[in-house]
Amino acid sequence: MNYPYIPHTDEDVRAMLDFIGVSSIEELFSSIPVSARSSLNIPESRDEFSVFKRLKEISEMNNSLEDYAVFLGAGVYKRYVPTVVYDLAMKPDFLTAYTPYQAEVSQGTLQALFEYQTMICELTGMEVANASMYDGATALAEAALMSFRLTGKDKVVVARSVHPEYRAVLRTYLEKRGFTVVEAGYDETGRVLLEEVDEETAAIAIQYPNFFGVIEDLDYVRSRSGNALLIVVVEPVSLALLEPPGSYGADIVVGEGQSLGLPMWFGGYSLGIFATREKYVRQMPGRLIGQTVDQAGNTAYTMILQTREQHIRRARATSNICSNHAHAALIAAVYMSVMGPDGLKEVARRSYSAAHYLQERLEEMGFKLRFSGEFFNEFVFNVPEDYPERWKWMMAKKILGPLPLKGFYPELGDTALACATEVISKEDIEKLLEAMK
Repeated sequence: MNYPYIPHTDEDVRAMLDFIGVSSIEELFSSIPVSARSSLNIPESRDEFSVFKRLKEISEMNNSLEDYAVFLGAGVYKRYVPTVVYDLAMKPDFLTAYTPYQAEVSQGTLQALFEYQTMICELTGMEVANASMYDGATALAEAALMSFRLTGKDKVVVARSVHPEYRAVLRTYLEKRGFTVVEAGYDETGRVLLEEVDEETAAIAIQYPNFFGVIEDLDYVRSRSGNALLIVVVEPVSLALLEPPGSYGADIVVGEGQSLGLPMWFGGYSLGIFATREKYVRQMPGRLIGQTVDQAGNTAYTMILQTREQHIRRARATSNICSNHAHAALIAAVYMSVMGPDGLKEVARRSYSAAHYLQERLEEMGFKLRFSGEFFNEFVFNVPEDYPERWKWMMAKKILGPLPLKGFYPELGDTALACATEVISKEDIEKLLEAMK
């Protein structure tokens, strides 16, 4: 018996089989159909060169997103990332550290996270930001939990124009723990209608721009919030053009940071943005990096707040998510540093212009806007009944078309959510228009 990839002797294998009461490896897998077991066959070991060549052949069977015209947004965006971002962020110095627990050996990572926090505060108009969270959806759920701790109330009103998957995560977090989640509708502009807010409301959660791409009126939302805290879910690149939520009195700002230099992973790690007011910092989940000086008077960085159960008593922990995404935050810090304020504004302007040009061309073909509110780089438009089938057909033509919305918003009927970013060309748009005919 010889299993080249398993570091056990025949005697080891025999002892384990005897212990669990089967006579052979084959008997161990006997409950699995033969047709499925055939795929478990592992080839004999080969030299590294041959294995690498074979893996490369397999990888070339994959389709690359670079070959697609991408009009699919809905929270994950295809953007151009300057080469220097990964050249810096993928240095082994940064990749080897899971979390900077030991400040004395992690000064580079700590400084990068401190800079990340600073830039997030500048983007959002808030006073303090943590060193990242898991993703945008869980950051929203943590913001709701934080609002309960701050107010002593147990109800959150969330706009239906917030990403449907974010709302699903929010309900998963809250409802089984006895908290109440109430959804607020929207009007013909695509903006939220706040009629469910009362004295028992801990917080209102809206998205800016919202899932429909429409830019919410934060003045209206703040005026209707009463004593409730205001949680705003943001798309960070849009804030290079839009007035930041902090200017409208937002209490907590969360969001998905993927568009800050992270690629469109196939289910890979993401980046949760979380910022708030300084007076709430003790109830903020996650880690906070601070700047100080060492004994010699030199600038030094250290973790000044860590409110997870790994660090403090479980009963006082604000979050039990055991993973932040420090390296993703580091990538975002490098990206924002490389782009600078002017570069981010240019990315936002190009995205805005591309989306509005696409909307005009679609309207010329008879595809009408569903909402009248001003939008950033996404918009909802009416489509034929057979659009979901056409959407799948377009994938074979290397077009990731606008997202069909009927499964998320049945009340909208046959509609789709279109997105355009700075990487969309006029040639890409013509390709989509031809497929939409």
